[in-house]
Amino acid sequence: MEIIWLVIVAFMLTMYVLLDGFDLGAGALHLHVARNETERRTVIRSIGPVWDGNEVWILAAGGVLYLAFPLLYASSFSGFYLPLMIVLWLLILRGLSIELRNHIDSAIWKPLWDTAFCGASALLAVFFGAALGNVVRGVPLEPSGYFFLPLWSDFGFGPHGVHSPQGGILDWYTILVGVLALLTLLQHGGLWLALKTEGELRNRSRRVADLSWWGVLVMVTVVTVATFRIQPQIAANFAAAPWGYVFPLASLAGLLGVRFLRRPERERDAFLASCLYIFGMMSSAAFGIFPYVLPSSVDPDLGLTVYGVATSSYGLRIGLAWWIPAMILTAIYFVYSYRRFAGKVRLDEGGY
Repeated sequence: MEIIWLVIVAFMLTMYVLLDGFDLGAGALHLHVARNETERRTVIRSIGPVWDGNEVWILAAGGVLYLAFPLLYASSFSGFYLPLMIVLWLLILRGLSIELRNHIDSAIWKPLWDTAFCGASALLAVFFGAALGNVVRGVPLEPSGYFFLPLWSDFGFGPHGVHSPQGGILDWYTILVGVLALLTLLQHGGLWLALKTEGELRNRSRRVADLSWWGVLVMVTVVTVATFRIQPQIAANFAAAPWGYVFPLASLAGLLGVRFLRRPERERDAFLASCLYIFGMMSSAAFGIFPYVLPSSVDPDLGLTVYGVATSSYGLRIGLAWWIPAMILTAIYFVYSYRRFAGKVRLDEGGY
């Protein structure tokens, strides 16, 4: 049951990255690709019907984490308290930006919220990437299972990524992962906007996605080398179970698909290839650190494993019985929403 729930949590987090990822990317591109009020409204309209629903996935994943792995929830949410508060404020600021920009027709009001929307979206992408980097790298867990990290770092590192005494949440490795996450979501958001818009806005979005692809290619290579350098568990897992290479191969196939499917008539396929790339990256990370769900950067024996942090088998079985119908209803809702708002954006309809 522990493995089933690990897959469930990984699935829900991946769904969040896939769905909220494109509207984070669209938000980060907002001021760059949209040159006038009509185009800015079009960008927001492209994500307006779905952005709040997309964010439900991260809330649901947090609830599932609390249900299935309460010790991991307690350790990670206490150790990452400061960055989690920053992420919370960025999510609030981003939501306010979308909802409030049209309340006052002013030369100051709308640009203020447009800037906040763009900045909060970009920073969220970086912070989510840095969070993944911390999980892969590991944290200085104490024997009690808890840890504390300051936000900043002296950017030093030791063998296998061991923290220096002044280590922090943001260090050389997690910032690299954060930059990769930002470029990934810029590409993802650019492909979404190209799929949903027309004219010059569509062309600019396609160009940003094309440029981001090269940045993603470079950063994937750098981050992959760095990851094998600081987390030996990953190399050990791939050596012990070569079938796991299906995940990085899926990611590579998706990345190449984005490049070769970027023609105007295949915009949907290019976006789906981006989804495959993200799925492969997330799955590779989960497979690479297994059985750990939060490795230790100071002593591997102190790392939290999926078996050590799970709740009782009875609780996991009951939770699964409730999770399945909930996911069926969720799937129906999302299929309906995305089919209802399929096609190019039209500003003559109601909405944002």
